[in-house]
Amino acid sequence: MTRIFLGFCLTLILALTLSAADPCVSGVPVGKRPGPYSFLVATGPQRGQQTCYICEQHENNKPAVVVFTRTLSEPLGKLLGQLEAAGATAKDSGYKVWCTQLAEKADLDTLAKWAQKQGLKTVPVGTFEDADGPPSYKLHKDADVTVLLFTKQKVVANFAFRTGELTDKKIDEIVKTVPTLFEKK
Repeated sequence: MTRIFLGFCLTLILALTLSAADPCVSGVPVGKRPGPYSFLVATGPQRGQQTCYICEQHENNKPAVVVFTRTLSEPLGKLLGQLEAAGATAKDSGYKVWCTQLAEKADLDTLAKWAQKQGLKTVPVGTFEDADGPPSYKLHKDADVTVLLFTKQKVVANFAFRTGELTDKKIDEIVKTVPTLFEKK
């Protein structure tokens, strides 16, 4: 009986280790067009309004970064701050970054306080009231953070991270891809 239990435990540990090593693939694939979705904005002049920034960016073929998150964290705040700063050199490009928290129910006050604590100035933060996210995005259930960079109505980079995987090194990798949004093609 003990050997059966030990075998079960080892199998479980191995399965968890292998699944954690698998890359987390989430969101719209590179080369595809992200579909429209609206979310309830918690910060800035559109606070309390349902907004579709995808629609605005697509209308003018403008570059953007959308970050979906299930939890608010310091690394997420750092990522958003660096993405915000990355667009400062491309002011005339129409570049926009926003963050969409996936939750069953919006808590705009908590979200706004978190954004203020992170020092976000131009990054709108809001809630999509469905923990699974917009259906057409096919966000992975294990992805705590999914980052999509798009321009000219096509995703050019896609990153997804499980809880605890968004490190400084990963943030640097994401931010280094932002200049590709401004390349002339």
